[in-house]
Amino acid sequence: MPHLPDVVLWSVPAFVLLTAVEVVSYRLRPDEDAAGYEAKDAATSVGMGLGSLVFDALWKIPIVAIYSAVYALTPLRVPVLWWTLLPMLLVQDFLYYWSHRGHHVIRVLWACHVVHHSSRKFNFTTALRQPWTSWTVWPFYLPMIVLGVHPAAVAFCSGVSLVYQFWVHTERIGTLPGPLESVLNTPSHHRVHHASQGGYLDRNFGGILIVWDRMFGSFVRETERPVYGLTKNIATYNPLRVATHEYAAIARDVRAAGSWRERAGRIFRGPGWQPAGAVPEAGAPASGPAPTGDTPAGDAAPAGGAASTGGPAPAPSTPVASPVAPTVERGAA
Repeated sequence: MPHLPDVVLWSVPAFVLLTAVEVVSYRLRPDEDAAGYEAKDAATSVGMGLGSLVFDALWKIPIVAIYSAVYALTPLRVPVLWWTLLPMLLVQDFLYYWSHRGHHVIRVLWACHVVHHSSRKFNFTTALRQPWTSWTVWPFYLPMIVLGVHPAAVAFCSGVSLVYQFWVHTERIGTLPGPLESVLNTPSHHRVHHASQGGYLDRNFGGILIVWDRMFGSFVRETERPVYGLTKNIATYNPLRVATHEYAAIARDVRAAGSWRERAGRIFRGPGWQPAGAVPEAGAPASGPAPTGDTPAGDAAPAGGAASTGGPAPAPSTPVASPVAPTVERGAA
């Protein structure tokens, strides 16, 4: 078994230091237009991050067992050497893109991922707002195991990606020099990813690299100040509700469904999917737009986020120019 460092654990002091610096920067140079910090929101984000450490440790038991079994069966082997780590990171980043995108177009996966986008703030603590049901992620990395990458190396690459993405959760950094903005996921690109405006919805899925978004048509440049959160936000700071609210919404929709086809659609189709002719009840929790016909909302764009259940939608904003039509009542991501 390769001996690779736990990059996330080693990075915790840097997370704490950078967060403190960002908080102080808002004190010294406040920005009325920026989302900034709010004590309860930041505490919820930190609580979600701590909780994810506990639940991820539990999910690792069956996931490691599956990865180990597949690794034992494949005849391929990729040595863990200094010169093989970069290709591994590249493959992991490519698979992360599709995992991230998949968690926007399939509602039961979105129920996991929506947690990370449930804050109306955008700062370093937002990066810590992680889901407690990350068992939905592991299938996307099976190709690496099949190709002979050791499970420990896959975990290392995922940790590097997670650590990298911490610093892109900030409004205190504008845009970087053009070549970097063209290749890397940057704070500017990730602010778009967390925005709720129609033209920004379901864009910029990259982890370390933004090139995948450019290649597969999901890239949008930041042109107006984002409005963060969901188009129908949750009015709670309770970590348990934050972690489970979309699963509860799915359960309600499945119970109310009139057929097995509709039940399957409520779980596996786009988060904003509605059956043909469906008219949402006034005041009912929204799961996304109600498109006409029987087409999932995700078919209208490269990916389809869902609105969370809960509080009122943010004030409407003029969408940026985008090849995707603006979408209302959907989750931002």
